[in-house]
Amino acid sequence: MVPRHRLAPRHALRGAIQPVTLAVIGIVAALAVAAWFLIVQPYLAATATPNAASSVASRPASARETPPANVDSLSLDQLLSEARAAMNEQRLVAPKGNNAFEFYMKVLEKQPGNPVAADALRETFSYGAAAAEQTINQRDFNEAQREIDLLAKADPENYTLTILRSKLDAQRKTLDREQQQAVDAQKAQQMAQQTAAAAAKQQAAEQAAEAQRQQASREQAARVAQQSTQAPKTPVAATPRPAAPDNDQITDAVLVNQVKPRYPTAALRANQEGWVDVELTVGTDGAVSNVNVVDSQPRHVFDRAAIDAVSKWEFKPAMRNGEPMTVNLRRRLQFNLGR
Repeated sequence: MVPRHRLAPRHALRGAIQPVTLAVIGIVAALAVAAWFLIVQPYLAATATPNAASSVASRPASARETPPANVDSLSLDQLLSEARAAMNEQRLVAPKGNNAFEFYMKVLEKQPGNPVAADALRETFSYGAAAAEQTINQRDFNEAQREIDLLAKADPENYTLTILRSKLDAQRKTLDREQQQAVDAQKAQQMAQQTAAAAAKQQAAEQAAEAQRQQASREQAARVAQQSTQAPKTPVAATPRPAAPDNDQITDAVLVNQVKPRYPTAALRANQEGWVDVELTVGTDGAVSNVNVVDSQPRHVFDRAAIDAVSKWEFKPAMRNGEPMTVNLRRRLQFNLGR
């Protein structure tokens, strides 16, 4: 058995150590709580959403478009709070003035080397780059350039910036080429339409001219046919006289100026001969009118030449009781090569 005089010092020693231990434990606990609230919790909150940030390139942001008023007057805690809210809402680099990167960089402006802001920018840089790449793919080039410049402020030496700038330049060139191709295609279409319209207009004009020629030809044929059938054939030698009472004194019209017909060139070349019987009217002034072909041989070869010549003839008008009168006459014009 342990002597009783040895147990007493041990109890006294235990009573002296216990308050010191409790004090040390309390101090450590207080430091741990302070470290949790001041360092660990802000850092975990800043980096707690990598999975949400990793999907920024595939999901549209449900972001607030209106930035907080007077950002420069916000405290560090307020800036960090705004940055965390922007991270949760996937506002990494957009919209302008209301995104996590700008809030964290504002924190670094006020407190260079702030570990929470520096670590958050480093951890989320790749996600911000993915968001900028999505903006490039959407061909919002001005916004993409702003986002790339913002990333460059956060980490100017990061090789991802070179890739983003190259892709932005390539997309701009592609868009310029597509726009130029669209302009060229539009010009080619307009040129084709103008060419087709001009061809259609020319074709319509040619068709109209051809229709006019055909109409004139039909009208000429109708006139010739009408002239050839106006009066029945009668002996050419018979010269009609106007009916008059036995006591009237009538004299015939006398030809005073005869114009010889022109021999048609085609008939001359073909060695053709023939004749044309015409009917004409001699007015009271001796002028000739209403010249019509009654018969001809061969038909239609010498008709025009005969009509042109007879129309120029001049007569001394027929007289009845000393007064000039109108009479109808018939004449035969011979077309012979020997004359």
